[in-house]
Amino acid sequence: MISIARDFSLSPAARYRKEGPNSGQRFREELLYPPLAAGQKVIVNLDGAVGYGSSFLEEAFGGLIRSGLTLDELESRLTIESKLATYKNRVWRYIRSAAALARPRG
Repeated sequence: MISIARDFSLSPAARYRKEGPNSGQRFREELLYPPLAAGQKVIVNLDGAVGYGSSFLEEAFGGLIRSGLTLDELESRLTIESKLATYKNRVWRYIRSAAALARPRG
């Protein structure tokens, strides 16, 4: 289980590393992607942080699709926990939107 507040930052912010040390990109690359890519199940707890901007959440979670994971893989291996349903819903909306954009059209 990964607790963003405990294992990463109490104040996660920004999309890219160049925008700050607590970016969604850094969280995804260092903590989230490696176990998922290795086939492990991962629980991410969002409680305890000051809050989450859309840029952090979209890059951290939508970025998993752009990093090569599929929607099916994430639905079977990733669990999002939060006392606020809105955060859980936003995470899955970003993942599904990224997956829809990644799908070949034709």
